[in-house]
Amino acid sequence: MKKVEAIIRKSKFSKVKRALHDVGVNFFSYWDVTGLGNEKEGHVYRGVSYSTSDIQRRYLSIVVNDDFEDITVKTILDSAYTGDVGDGKIFVSHIEEVYRIRTGEKGGQTLK
Repeated sequence: MKKVEAIIRKSKFSKVKRALHDVGVNFFSYWDVTGLGNEKEGHVYRGVSYSTSDIQRRYLSIVVNDDFEDITVKTILDSAYTGDVGDGKIFVSHIEEVYRIRTGEKGGQTLK
């Protein structure tokens, strides 16, 4: 099993969520987070300068079976993309085991 973690723009969350559901990823957790990025300069919008050093993002945590890793990552890459600095990051790590609390089941079948 794999854990796919993604930090994306909040404005892209609805599109990413819809795309994940379309490919069969129906369960994941998410948080609103604030982080620091590579962008050092501020922006001016309608004559008002604002800082972009503290960036509001959404953090997704998704656990999938190994055979679903590629489609999950590709779906996030495609649906979260704008081409601008700050599109986000995706991290993939290995999960040793998973347990369903209600039944005590363990292994990949608990993700279905």
